[in-house]
Amino acid sequence: MIQRVQSVWLFLAAITLLILLILPLVTRQAEAGEIWFQIGGIYEKSDTAFRQLVSQTALFGLTLVTGLLCLVNIFFFKNRDLQKKLIWLISLFIIGLSVWAGMAATALPGGLEGASFHIGAGLPVISLIFCALAYRGIRQDELLIRSADRLR
Repeated sequence: MIQRVQSVWLFLAAITLLILLILPLVTRQAEAGEIWFQIGGIYEKSDTAFRQLVSQTALFGLTLVTGLLCLVNIFFFKNRDLQKKLIWLISLFIIGLSVWAGMAATALPGGLEGASFHIGAGLPVISLIFCALAYRGIRQDELLIRSADRLR
């Protein structure tokens, strides 16, 4: 199970999605302090207080579910067809999550003008790459099994 390379890629995809929950995607300076967007919402930190301006519970939940789907998909190693279908579903979730996060980031007070993007903004792309590598590993397993069946 873990010795298969696609399990490693799926684990790395899950880790990048779960790290996305805690890293900021976009920050910008405001009059009162700093405002940033994370998957969980929009936060403001001023000299005297720290508060959440907007909550993004559904976006947070989708990110968490997508990361957990990557972890669960590792244990379907005996059913390669289901694994491939789940990778397609996970990839669609990641693309939808990226679009949703991009639209939610525009809700920053003052917009995205003068904002700086952080490593969290690139993590969905990295997790998509890991999913593509896992899919490739599953296809290589299938080809290896087919060629072994021909030799018998």
